[in-house]
Amino acid sequence: MIQFTTFRPVLWTENLDETIGFYSRVLGFTLMDRNDDWQWASLRKDEIYIMLSQPNQHETNTSIGFSGSFYFNVNKVDDLWEVLKTKAKICYEIETFEWGMREFAIYDNNGYILQFGEPVDNIGNTE
Repeated sequence: MIQFTTFRPVLWTENLDETIGFYSRVLGFTLMDRNDDWQWASLRKDEIYIMLSQPNQHETNTSIGFSGSFYFNVNKVDDLWEVLKTKAKICYEIETFEWGMREFAIYDNNGYILQFGEPVDNIGNTE
């Protein structure tokens, strides 16, 4: 049986240094690898991996942007909100939604929407 084992998005950016800085300083990611010749970098936080790249000659649509959002499941979403609400541009403030998630969203330095959520059932559990 074919299995998918990981998902590591590549986010396009026009400014690699600025984007590495945002993900490192604001969100606490660690730079794992970088290649300036390729204008590429790999970052990690806990079990989340992302890659950053300037568009190259192989891509035909080279505009920076994404028609959706990136959703991060986290623990202690309220604590994360307190940390990020003054460090990033807010898309929407923290709220508990009818589908059982407490979440909020910010924009990164490229305008990508980053959502952070925690199941309401998990909030307050210390297990």
